[in-house]
Amino acid sequence: MSSDPYGDRGNTDRSIANPHGAGTLRPSPGTGQAMDTASAFLIGDCMTGGYGKGPDILHDCTIAVDKGEIAVIVGPNGAGKSTAMKAVFGMLDVRQGSVRLDGEEITGLSPQDRVVKGMGFVPQTNNIFTSMTVEENLEMGAFIRTDDFSDTMSQIYDLFPILKEKRSQAAGELSGGQRQQVAVGRALMTRPKVLMLDEPTAGVSPIVMDELFDRIIEVARTGIPILMVEQNARQALEIADKGYVLVQGANAYSGTGKDLLADPDVRKSFLGG
Repeated sequence: MSSDPYGDRGNTDRSIANPHGAGTLRPSPGTGQAMDTASAFLIGDCMTGGYGKGPDILHDCTIAVDKGEIAVIVGPNGAGKSTAMKAVFGMLDVRQGSVRLDGEEITGLSPQDRVVKGMGFVPQTNNIFTSMTVEENLEMGAFIRTDDFSDTMSQIYDLFPILKEKRSQAAGELSGGQRQQVAVGRALMTRPKVLMLDEPTAGVSPIVMDELFDRIIEVARTGIPILMVEQNARQALEIADKGYVLVQGANAYSGTGKDLLADPDVRKSFLGG
């Protein structure tokens, strides 16, 4: 049994093969070498953009994740972490750069169309229907499905046993951690090709955070890539195959989770020493 409590979930190489040249992150602290990302399963490639006619918030920002991986976006408040996630999901204007999913250019698609293409997105807040039961919330997640989704619901109940126990209870009556499980479960009901989580552990206790991370790891082990924004940087990097530290909307550091945890500058600036 490995001493690593999280096990080997994905790609242990710190780079992804890059035959095209696009999407390469310049050498930065945390890796000591470039990260090649062009052929990643999901990539927001060299994204510059902002909301509406407002100023650019992202500046040549690249975020990528491959199958079976957990990639986390961390950084100080106001660094553009959630903005980068929303740019990948199509919620703001990418004025330069592109977004690709499984080799397909999707930069011009609406968020709704991206869901159909296979993106599951869980926002930080307002991510459940509080007046509906847990099971009704999960059923709402299957809105794009035309097949029998009972097997998927059974899988989600296996992943989140507390939801099966409370399936007839109004979701608004659940604890914060249980609500997040409902939100993740609802996203999984679409059978996504990639799952994106915006600060899934915000406002929950350390014990609940650890439990949520365990469930996220289980999802990644099924092969679904996970792209996650997290304020709890140290804990997130501990489970990350890849990590991206953003500062003022740009890539500041990048590498494997272990690289970044070991980098003295990252530790001093972002992890409390």
